[in-house]
Amino acid sequence: MLDLEVVPERSLGNEQWEFTLGMPLAQAVAILQKHCRIIKNVQVLYSEQSPLSHDLILNLTQDGIKLMFDAFNQRLKPNFAHGLASLQIPHGATVKRMYIYSGNSLQDTKAPMMPLSCFLGNVYAESVDVLRDGTGPAGLRLRLLAAGCGPGLLADAKMRVFERSVYFGDSCQDVLSMLGSPHKVFYKSEDKMKIHSPSPHKQVPSKCNDYFFNYFTLGVDILFDANTHKVKKFVLHTNYPGHYNFNIYHRCEFKIPLAIKKENADGQTETCTTYSKWDNIQELLGHPVEKPVVLHRSSSPNNTNPFGSTFCFGLQRMIFEVMQNNHIASVTLYGPPRPGSHLRTAELP
Repeated sequence: MLDLEVVPERSLGNEQWEFTLGMPLAQAVAILQKHCRIIKNVQVLYSEQSPLSHDLILNLTQDGIKLMFDAFNQRLKPNFAHGLASLQIPHGATVKRMYIYSGNSLQDTKAPMMPLSCFLGNVYAESVDVLRDGTGPAGLRLRLLAAGCGPGLLADAKMRVFERSVYFGDSCQDVLSMLGSPHKVFYKSEDKMKIHSPSPHKQVPSKCNDYFFNYFTLGVDILFDANTHKVKKFVLHTNYPGHYNFNIYHRCEFKIPLAIKKENADGQTETCTTYSKWDNIQELLGHPVEKPVVLHRSSSPNNTNPFGSTFCFGLQRMIFEVMQNNHIASVTLYGPPRPGSHLRTAELP
């Protein structure tokens, strides 16, 4: 049984770590992984078919603690501990269950904003708007959050809110100046998604590979061309439980304006968000002409993905990766095609 200190309206923890209200899911999981020899038998509970209908729960079965995360923003909300027979109270009473929450009412409380102590030098995206021109996606406008820099204690720091925009064709240096250094740079071993090429099988292999900037706390990947070192693709991740990449990225709260393909709807636009379902998107954009590409992910050729396959549909210079529960796992945005080429949906990585 863990020996933990409760800070009312704030946190549960000890000298080494603490679970703070408003903490992102990924940080809580990182604590559990780091202390896996002490904190054992942790269950991850979520609704497979309706992930937005129920909170995501980390159940510390051995210690009688449930950490509940908001289904939408995936931040720690009021949590409770049960089985507290060892809890000591001066007047000799026993405790069956204890909640930790902020505010005056448990029923009205929600997951608070992420506390400054959880930023840890990272920048987070409050929202990501996809910018469009007359032909399709043109770039991203990101509303970013960071802990204010300057002299003094963390308690005196303030949250900084600022906007940055990145576009197709921006150089590697442009992106670095806008968003800072990525958490990881990933070089593609092979190019399986050659949607810009009319004859991908005839292309001569390149001596250098395209590479991604992975911004995990933004929920965004940016692909650069190996030769020009300019942006050619954006990938936005929704971080739904039940997906192979779950908990690698923070949820990207994106909004994508869609050009409607319905009768009597010329010039109108609708918005696709992180929480849109594929059926609703198809009603707005029309059904794709090509069959979906079935995407199988696994850690190695001999392993299977316990979450199953996803399906990739291409529309309006975007590829929607759809989970089996009809939610969107990721959206890939492409820049305008080069002259003389046309879009082609091919095998995905």
